[in-house]
Amino acid sequence: MVQCYKFTFLIKKGAIILNGWVIYNGHLAAEAFLQFPKQIKKTGSEKNIEINVVANNHLCYQATKNGVYLKHAEGWELPSFVIFHDKDIALARQLELLDIPVYNNAQSIEICDNKVLMYQHLAKKNVNIPKTVIAPKIFSNTTTIELESFLTLAKEFSYPFIMKEGYGSFGEQVYLIHNEEEYIARIKAIYDKPFVLQEFVDSSYGRDIRIFVVGDKVVAGLKRSSDIDFRANVYLGSKVEGYHASPAEKELAVAAAKAVGATYCGVDLLIGKNGEPIICEVNTNAHVANILKHTGVNVAEPILDHIITQL
Repeated sequence: MVQCYKFTFLIKKGAIILNGWVIYNGHLAAEAFLQFPKQIKKTGSEKNIEINVVANNHLCYQATKNGVYLKHAEGWELPSFVIFHDKDIALARQLELLDIPVYNNAQSIEICDNKVLMYQHLAKKNVNIPKTVIAPKIFSNTTTIELESFLTLAKEFSYPFIMKEGYGSFGEQVYLIHNEEEYIARIKAIYDKPFVLQEFVDSSYGRDIRIFVVGDKVVAGLKRSSDIDFRANVYLGSKVEGYHASPAEKELAVAAAKAVGATYCGVDLLIGKNGEPIICEVNTNAHVANILKHTGVNVAEPILDHIITQL
């Protein structure tokens, strides 16, 4: 056994066998959240890569005067790499401080977990996004909200427009605002959370495209549509089918992944008035069940192939 930094490579018959972890959130143990880790583990075994599925709450990560440490309840040795299917950014950083390669890395997870940061990074790279205005921070328990400043921000748009909380999943923290009354009510409800105002792309009402990117390649696509909601999230009841992305859609999706520093991700595209793709969101923890079901693509394979080339 050869020690490399603070993780290990196993040597067997002259070949290097990688020892990896795939980390998930131990308090989200529903099958939908476990499918990706299980897919990674199964595909790893087919590639002669030992993969352990590890819950974040089964790890003890410490910061002491002697340095940073990581212990596992079962005493496993530290891995040669980690595939991080969670948003426990502190744990991802702890692994990186131990010189363990983490995919996706802590910074890209943090950027995509907070939509405010995500849109800032996408805009920095001139990626095509809807016009977005970032709301100013207000602390909790503020007794008086200066609504006039928010009404001024709203003048950047015409009704209806979108409000998005910085943190949220499955479309549940995304709101279509039809008038000033709805706008003020929503501000009062979420004022102490990070959020953005955003142009509403009405040509994409109830429709979007999910593109899965690994490295600098598109490996799969889905088309999602809803007859009952402006959002096309699967968890809100949309219909799903396999989709072959156009060259323009592929180029934009890869550019978005690079803008947030993701090794792999799901990129959601809106459809502009002239059919042009527009970035909706980038998700570093995208679920993969529908990709496998509707396209037959096992995204674990290109993910592991890409990691092997990186290592």
